[in-house]
Amino acid sequence: MEVVNLREFEEEFVLHFGGERKKINAYTLASSLVSLADAIKEANSIINPGYEVEVLVEAFGEGSFRAKVKTVYKGLKNLFNSNRLEAIAIGIITSFIYQHTLAPDTDVKIIIDDSQVIIQQGDKQIIVPKSVYEAQKEVEKSEKFRKSVSKTFEAVEKDKNVTSFGFTKDINDEAPDILIPRSAFPLLSRPIEIDEPQREVQEVADLQIKRAILERTKRKWEFIWRGIKISAPVLDDNFYNDFFAHKITVAPGDSLEAVLKIYQSRDEETGIYTNSRYEVIAVHKHIPRNMQSELDAGYT
Repeated sequence: MEVVNLREFEEEFVLHFGGERKKINAYTLASSLVSLADAIKEANSIINPGYEVEVLVEAFGEGSFRAKVKTVYKGLKNLFNSNRLEAIAIGIITSFIYQHTLAPDTDVKIIIDDSQVIIQQGDKQIIVPKSVYEAQKEVEKSEKFRKSVSKTFEAVEKDKNVTSFGFTKDINDEAPDILIPRSAFPLLSRPIEIDEPQREVQEVADLQIKRAILERTKRKWEFIWRGIKISAPVLDDNFYNDFFAHKITVAPGDSLEAVLKIYQSRDEETGIYTNSRYEVIAVHKHIPRNMQSELDAGYT
């Protein structure tokens, strides 16, 4: 298995522009380098307040075309530069780009421990230091950072002669450590949206009443929904109007065909959303228990 450790991507890395020709369009090179430098500078401003970073191109190489990029940090004369410098901007860039171009048709395993995060896809394993992983969570919230990365890939995508883009440690490496095929360029050349930590979804649900609160209040009813017990207030005034007008009677075992609003929270470690709370915002139909039984019997 091929193992790439991003600890080795600290103050410099080599950009690989794949293609048949051992040269590159000057505009493609300039545009991609400037945009990448902007992304590095934005990452540094977030993780190293009080320090500025200068991005230098030290050497050019072949195979197909390579550019060695180095970062130089220096402190600013202000009250912030007592903070400890972390030379991890290049690691953040590399990790962010790799994670956003993972092939969607290949299983990805992520292992997190106290010191590192291991991303395994196919026969390649990327080791991300925990400091880089944690800092990336903050940096990727920056729209300026994401736009700069997108502009980098927009530049190489426009050049039809560039068949791949990647990163490696040494300008003489036979093959880059991380190689992104042209087919994956659109994943980053378009504006990158970061999922919000909270979101809301709505769906029409069949809710079986387990415990009813028969007053206008935000106290929570108890329902059985998809075989699980949930608690949610009923916020539909028309439903209560019908109830107090004696147009309907409600008892445990009855069901409501209703619009359920589901509040979801995103787990930072896995990116998976889980349901955190519920609200019944509209009741379409009240189904008494005996009618529900008759309906169920009709399908047997």
